[in-house]
Amino acid sequence: MRILMIIDGLPGGGAEKVVLTLSQGMQQMGHDVSLISLRDVCNYPIPAGIHYQVMADTSRKPWRKLTELRRRAKMLDQAIATNEQQHGSYDLVFSNLHKTDRIVSQSKVLSSERLWFCIHGILSTSYLGHRTGLDRWLKKRKVARVYQGQNIVAVSQAVGNDLRQNLLIQPKQLAVINNPFDIDAIAQQAAEPCQLAGQEYLIHVGRFHPHKRHDRLLKAYALSGIQAPLALVGTGDEQHTNAIKKLASELNIADRVLFLGFQANPYPLIKHAAMLVLSSDSEGFGNVLIEALLCNTPVVSTRCPGGPEEILENNGMGHALAELNEQSLADKMVEIYAQPPEINHQQLLSYGLQPICQQYLALKI
Repeated sequence: MRILMIIDGLPGGGAEKVVLTLSQGMQQMGHDVSLISLRDVCNYPIPAGIHYQVMADTSRKPWRKLTELRRRAKMLDQAIATNEQQHGSYDLVFSNLHKTDRIVSQSKVLSSERLWFCIHGILSTSYLGHRTGLDRWLKKRKVARVYQGQNIVAVSQAVGNDLRQNLLIQPKQLAVINNPFDIDAIAQQAAEPCQLAGQEYLIHVGRFHPHKRHDRLLKAYALSGIQAPLALVGTGDEQHTNAIKKLASELNIADRVLFLGFQANPYPLIKHAAMLVLSSDSEGFGNVLIEALLCNTPVVSTRCPGGPEEILENNGMGHALAELNEQSLADKMVEIYAQPPEINHQQLLSYGLQPICQQYLALKI
């Protein structure tokens, strides 16, 4: 089968990692996989055997924003047409992330039968959460226009429910497929040396973005009274990062908060941590929770819209969910830190690479 993945660049994010993991898994199963990136940014190694192509927008015309979607869709169509003339038609095409979806939705060569839009987040939170009035109504219409009547893959049931209930989108087909994890590869990478091995510490892994709520995390950590250091793995814009560093100083915990930046392999740090904490306002799935559990590291998460509640409830860890405030999160951190739960590794096998890839491949009509 010939598969095409399209994504708006490959910076160090969760959705980008999922796309590369899926691509590698399908290629290892004997399928021909191509990956088109719409920006020339890549912080991950491209798996061997994947046909990787960058389709960056080089237009510098004053009116480029007005013509961007049509112009870039035309460029994409030309690339797809050339690839198909040379190597044969794609059987399945997966568009990932909303900027990509807006461009792909204007394609003239991708038929709806083989095209699937993969929704990785809670769109009503990420795109409408801060908007009000007419601005919110207009944005809601623009988002809905991209997905109405289309084939959708939602990474969690909550993501699918959000599309239907909050954005009033009626997909042509809706498939809920959780994110895949290369369990053996994670175990191998987690076994590599760790700079913090041998000491007690907590960890948070995620980009520095307002939705990740590092402010809530730091306030909860301060309230918890836990003296083990808190390691923060991830990057973000300088302004937001500096604001978090300033908050750590104001809370008198700066000496215990470690800013470790982006880590190409975060698994040793996750494995050796006493606990991983997720403090987000929303998460499409919550990859890092599965990754921590695979590394045998206890987790605490906010009961935010998205996948974390499904993940922890399905794995018998609903008691590790906190409400969306720092006091509740602090209380859960203290509870799980004092009494780490048993982790059911058998239950985690359903998130393995092969079973998830099979669900994607089964979408071919």
